[in-house]
Amino acid sequence: MVAEAQKKATAKYKARSIVQKKLDFNKTTDADILKWLEGKTFSTYIKQLIRADIQKNPGK
Repeated sequence: MVAEAQKKATAKYKARSIVQKKLDFNKTTDADILKWLEGKTFSTYIKQLIRADIQKNPGK
């Protein structure tokens, strides 16, 4: 079991260091995207796409 002090420290770290962005998918119209993402680590995949776009479009 995680100690209360550890929970507080983790919450403090997340509040200071982590930003979350929400993304919604429609099960019907975005079914192709959802199928493509199966088995992939979502956040890693999205970060790779964004970094590739940054490399292709520097300074924008």
